[in-house]
Amino acid sequence: MTQPPKGSAAPPGRGAPTMPAVPPQSGPPVPPAGPGVPQGPPPVTTAAPAAPPRRTAWAEGVDRLRAAATTEPGRLRIIGALLALLVVAFGAVTALQMTQRSDAADNVLNSSQPLSASAADIYRSLADANTAAASGFLAGGQETQESRDQYDRDIRTASEKLVTAANSSDPGSASAATIADLNRLLPEYTGLVERARANNRQGFPLGGAYLRYANEKMQEQMLPKAQQLYTRENQRLSADYAEAKPYPWAAIALGLVALGALVWAQRRNYRRTNRVMNQGLAAATAASVVVLLWLAVGHTLARAGLDESYEHGVRSLNVLHDAQIASLKARGNENLTLVSRGAETKTLPDETTVDLYDSEFDTEMKQLTKGLAVAASLADDAAGEQPVRTATSNMKEWKARHKEARALDKQGKYQDALDKVIGSADKKPTGACFNGVDKSITRALTHEQTEFKQAASDGLGAMSGLPVGAAVLAVLAAAGAVFGVGRRLSEYR
Repeated sequence: MTQPPKGSAAPPGRGAPTMPAVPPQSGPPVPPAGPGVPQGPPPVTTAAPAAPPRRTAWAEGVDRLRAAATTEPGRLRIIGALLALLVVAFGAVTALQMTQRSDAADNVLNSSQPLSASAADIYRSLADANTAAASGFLAGGQETQESRDQYDRDIRTASEKLVTAANSSDPGSASAATIADLNRLLPEYTGLVERARANNRQGFPLGGAYLRYANEKMQEQMLPKAQQLYTRENQRLSADYAEAKPYPWAAIALGLVALGALVWAQRRNYRRTNRVMNQGLAAATAASVVVLLWLAVGHTLARAGLDESYEHGVRSLNVLHDAQIASLKARGNENLTLVSRGAETKTLPDETTVDLYDSEFDTEMKQLTKGLAVAASLADDAAGEQPVRTATSNMKEWKARHKEARALDKQGKYQDALDKVIGSADKKPTGACFNGVDKSITRALTHEQTEFKQAASDGLGAMSGLPVGAAVLAVLAAAGAVFGVGRRLSEYR
């Protein structure tokens, strides 16, 4: 009887059955989880690797610069470029700032101050014409040829100066409008004066009324506008001074930085090569020092000249112009006091009634006294002081003679008072004193104008050539810096 073998070992000659290999199958789609059904983990997806962001040209340039800075040739190239940039910037800023100041100084000398003087001449000519008209009227029907010629000369001067001012003013500006108004009012004024003369020759009292109307137009319309023009031109002159005088601090600061950088580069070169001098860098340093010294010394001298032209020229001219105008207005009021014969009055704050023109005379004489005192204090030499002292002496005599004339007029002695104002030399008229004041102030004005031109020319001359010279030397300094660094670079080739 045959029995199966014990144990669980497979019989010899027969292997264990094997399952066929099955490729991995994707399972059925997972239905969405319903209520109460737990949600399984989401399927895992593998994303493609992202491309690196594209770098900008600036970033790449910075990297290259950083890499170059790690080598001595690269550092030398950077140093050379920075030195050249600093020196060129120094030259450019110096040329720009000094060009602006030089142009402003030129305007002071050749534009704004002459225009200011022309505006003062317009005012003076108008005031003097008004004075001459009143003086001729007082002479009666046969006015003197001298007063007629003076009137015509003043009107002609005012017309010519108005044309000059119109050509120099900006179209549409306030000055152009003021000049147009004066050109419109001038023939109206001369027309009133001619009517006053015509009536005066025929002995009609209406002539005095026409002359007062003419004086009113001059005092209330024309002279205020001339004063506005004079004030604006003085403001333009002050603006040109304000632009020409400040130190060019930006150029000076940039020059010191450039000079410091050049010294540092030479010291660095000495420490690395033990060479005392690099010719290119030494030349660049020398050129920068020349520009910096030229800038500082030249502008200091220019500023000193401009300060002198203002303190001993413009200020004195302004004071003298005001004093001369005050004397002209005082003379005109003195004449009109006799023309009006008390027809025009004014009430003072203390309720006192006084003659209008005599009161205005006193006001203008106070201005004249003050102006001559200031002019004497501003005079810096005998040539400027002497005519002011002469004018002061004549003014004092004028006051004394005017007081006598007023006393005669109040006593009813009109002809004696008239002789005391416009009479012949033996009667010691006030007109002689006025002429002495006017001529002395004119001499002082001529002297101060000469001093202004000399000082302003010196100030402008101190800046001559500086803008161009600074630009040329800066270019040469930049070339020297590049050359010096290039010589050092050639040792690495």
